[in-house]
Amino acid sequence: MQTVCVTGVAGFIGFHLCRRLLNNGWAVTGIDSLNDYYDVKLKRDRLQLLTTTKQFTFYHLDICDEAPLNELYSRERFDFTVHLAAQVGVRYSLENPRAYTQNNVAGFLNILECCRSSGTKHLVYASSSSVYGFNAKVPFSVRDSVDHPVSIYAATKRANELMAHVYSHLYALPTTGLRFFTVYGPWGRPDMAPFLFTKAILEGTPIKLFNHGNLKRDFTFIDDIIDGVVGIVEKVPAPAKPDATSRPDRSWVPYRIYNIGNHQPVCLEHFIALLEGYTGRKAICVRMPMQPGDVPITYADVSELTETTGLSPHTSIEDGLREFVTWYRGYYRC
Repeated sequence: MQTVCVTGVAGFIGFHLCRRLLNNGWAVTGIDSLNDYYDVKLKRDRLQLLTTTKQFTFYHLDICDEAPLNELYSRERFDFTVHLAAQVGVRYSLENPRAYTQNNVAGFLNILECCRSSGTKHLVYASSSSVYGFNAKVPFSVRDSVDHPVSIYAATKRANELMAHVYSHLYALPTTGLRFFTVYGPWGRPDMAPFLFTKAILEGTPIKLFNHGNLKRDFTFIDDIIDGVVGIVEKVPAPAKPDATSRPDRSWVPYRIYNIGNHQPVCLEHFIALLEGYTGRKAICVRMPMQPGDVPITYADVSELTETTGLSPHTSIEDGLREFVTWYRGYYRC
């Protein structure tokens, strides 16, 4: 039986990943601090669904607390670690940047050290499409430069990628970073557009459309994200020896980065029109200037993911939003 430690297990992606791995017969140990960045009840309700499975073990633990994290990794032996715990949100990083350096940089260093010392076969960790910053070329490719982030959140995620490379080089720790593109779906995060807009439409409150609504996002349905993560976990990167045929844009150490996105950017206006159709109500829109730290478009090139796993995210925004709205109205009884 494969064993895995999933950090951020009560989070949106962590919850769905654990359900899939448990259904696949894995033994899953989950870590989460259950912080109050958003509704803790939603996190606990996700967690409650996981705890009914005997192959699941939960630890209420903060990745920034080095001692208990080290104790867990010295006591348990995990074949794999999937690190999803982080301080999330671009806009909140403008208000509280120190939360990002503490959780996303110092916390990630603790995870790297635990994986190094315990002999973890493969560390898979969440990066973000935010690392592409002001890149003008679309779609965004993992071979593109990512030297111009526009938020502290993005900078910390790029720092994670660089830190992982160091550990892959110095300690031969296989690491893979996954750049997620605007994940949505049932049990989603309350601070993201699908949730915020659905809530506002149903309650009859205004929606703020930044950049006057001229935004495009590569919305990626949660099932496609989980397909990608599960497909990558056992694809342990191996070191390579450079030769005349080697690609100059790929490291020689056991280190990889992949985009996971739907590779079909959706205009915000179309996104809202779909929500209006599924809720049966009209949105009240307030057009605003571009928000600091935001970008006008995200668009994933997933060719490397497809090359490695054979997978290509495919859920349409129409099907995905319909499923999300159905879940939302059932969960909140509205």
